[in-house]
Amino acid sequence: MLTTHFVDGAPNWIDVGTPDIDGTISFYRGLFGWQYLSAGPGSGGYGFFQLDGRTVTGAMPVEEGQAPPAWTVYFRSPDAQATAKAVEGAHGTVLFQPADVMGEGRVGVFADPAGCVFGIWQPGRTKGVDVAGEPNSLTWVELFTPDVAAAAAFYHASLGLETSAVPFPGGTYTCVNPAEGGQDAMFGGIVPTDVDPAAAGPHWVPYFAVADTDATVAKARETGGGVTMAATTIEGVGRIARLTDPYGARFAVITGMPSPT
Repeated sequence: MLTTHFVDGAPNWIDVGTPDIDGTISFYRGLFGWQYLSAGPGSGGYGFFQLDGRTVTGAMPVEEGQAPPAWTVYFRSPDAQATAKAVEGAHGTVLFQPADVMGEGRVGVFADPAGCVFGIWQPGRTKGVDVAGEPNSLTWVELFTPDVAAAAAFYHASLGLETSAVPFPGGTYTCVNPAEGGQDAMFGGIVPTDVDPAAAGPHWVPYFAVADTDATVAKARETGGGVTMAATTIEGVGRIARLTDPYGARFAVITGMPSPT
């Protein structure tokens, strides 16, 4: 599970790009109770979704045709420029060269060899999101990719991530953790795209913790969202569902299993 005790290689930021910022604000406010705060003049329309004044994610307008509506996961980097070189060395692509963001940190955007887009955030004044692992905030990330072994090798070479196989109903699940903290710091998994016909190619999916997965799915449907995987209970994990917002950005929700007493 993700926390805000960030270590190198772990996700420390996410944001959603959308062609309709006002509609997106309305959808996620209704779904998760997020409030929106603009980053102000000169930010290109960028802003923040917050819970009780704490930043949960970023959001930005994207012109139609410029990029598809999507969530982007950013991983903590101690040196953005060095990470960009490592990405290229591992046969990834630099889509947006690392750049300073008004002293808050440095950001870069890349694609892995399968074409999956991800970002890095080198902390400055902003270390990352203010809340994670709590209700209505980021708690897990998952990579859908056509070649799990190749993806594991790429993210190890570029971000230092480690993987391990965990027993799972029907087989095994490839978990991901940063080098620091080992398997106790697991934050996500890697899944072959062929297990989900609705996966729509390689992409990272953010999971948000919710109190009631079924109620969240119903609310998403009522407010224009879509369902790519119906609410499903996974023993020992929780009840999950994969959704899209009204513009097609993919995300998932999870209600964790209660701890044994």
